[in-house]
Amino acid sequence: MANPVYKSKITAYVFLSWILAAFGGLMFGYDIGISGGVSGMDDFLIKFFPTVYERKMHASENNYCKYDDQLLQLFTSSLYLAALVSSFFASKACTLFGRKPTILMASSFFIAGAGLSAGSETNWMLILGRILFGIGVGFGNEAVPLFLTEIAPVHLRGAVNILFQLFVTIGIFIANLVNYATSTMHPNGWRVSLGLAAVPAFILLIGSLIITETPSSLVERQKPEIGKKALQKIRGVDDVDAEFEEILHACEIARQVKQPFKKLMKKSSMPPLIIAVCLQVFQQFTGINAIMFYAPVLFQTLGFKSDASLLSSVITGLVNVSSTFVSIILVDRAGRRMLLLQACVQMFISQIAIGAILQTHLSATGSLDKGLAALVVILVCTFVMSFAWSWGPLGWLIPSETFPLETRTAGFAFAVSSNMLFTFLIAQAFLSMMCHMQAFIFYFFSAWILIMGIFVIFLLPETKGVPIDSMEERVWKQHPVWKNFFPASDGSKTYDMA
Repeated sequence: MANPVYKSKITAYVFLSWILAAFGGLMFGYDIGISGGVSGMDDFLIKFFPTVYERKMHASENNYCKYDDQLLQLFTSSLYLAALVSSFFASKACTLFGRKPTILMASSFFIAGAGLSAGSETNWMLILGRILFGIGVGFGNEAVPLFLTEIAPVHLRGAVNILFQLFVTIGIFIANLVNYATSTMHPNGWRVSLGLAAVPAFILLIGSLIITETPSSLVERQKPEIGKKALQKIRGVDDVDAEFEEILHACEIARQVKQPFKKLMKKSSMPPLIIAVCLQVFQQFTGINAIMFYAPVLFQTLGFKSDASLLSSVITGLVNVSSTFVSIILVDRAGRRMLLLQACVQMFISQIAIGAILQTHLSATGSLDKGLAALVVILVCTFVMSFAWSWGPLGWLIPSETFPLETRTAGFAFAVSSNMLFTFLIAQAFLSMMCHMQAFIFYFFSAWILIMGIFVIFLLPETKGVPIDSMEERVWKQHPVWKNFFPASDGSKTYDMA
């Protein structure tokens, strides 16, 4: 079936809305990058984790185990536990109040978290600040990708949604630069690093007052006239009748569904839900966040001095940002599946090679020679590069575009919470896993990458160019596996009103 072509122009206002909303990604990325750098700062460790500092100072201490501390890992991972829980509240907020107010709430929680974290004097203040950060992340990661997907024209939907991941990578890169600068600001450099998280959150807060609400959300909340005006505004044309009719049809079905979470558990809702959850699990089991959280720590383990390890993290952050542009350019041309499969090959080779070098050349108490250490940095960059144009952005894009409107916020909440759960598990476990598994941790991640590739080949449909409210008919019911989850068509449409 041919896809309809809806009229649209890229206006200055809609471009500004994309950028301002994408600061939700920068907010998230800054936190991912900042926590690992702060965790490696001596002033921070002396104040909150003195036993870890003492262990770090022991030259004879096992390279793989000197940062193995559950409370230190909780500093990083508590955010994601809070984000997991808050994503379900964010789903409800998105449905009841709209995407725009939910983005406003996200920025407010994040600003509060930045203030408390920067002013922390005790461990409980530090952890509470992380929890506030986590609530902000839960609300932002629920609302921003949905917002970007719903206001993007269909032929640019992939590229627009990937702005979220692009800004995540920019946030990580900026955090690495900040950590590099503040590592010599004794004794409060870590406070500056954590406090600056308020900057992208403040920009997002201002942005939430400027951007429009999405037409789908307005119509869903029974404001069709405002919804049509919003659609005309973001499309830059007056003739939006065809697209608006499709939104009206999708919202009419959505209004008949009284319990979206219950509807989500029905067999016919399983294809997008399974895909969404699996993508989040796989995204974390590539090992990317283990590298991004703890890049400074990881490079110190390899024998780099503190400044050199932070500089290496800056390099990987720059690779992360630049490679995301590849996805923006190719996602709506080459498609989602090609990018994911190509990256699986590249990531698999990189992880195997890193594991082999560490296994054969990094002893428990020695360090790598300069040449091999530089090679590991290059391999880490190769890994980050392929992730940045594939599983990073597409892990958010595909779940945001594949759910029907009646289960979209509920389904995406499951995607966000799954991401946060497995981010939490990896963040909480990685340093301990590195201590006990040593170089074999990279083989562990490479095995998962192999599984991911097989999953894409057999179970992931291509969604490029398909209107967001036409996914069921044009994607799921046409797929050789997922079509079996839908009742045989008798020519009439019936809707499960769960």
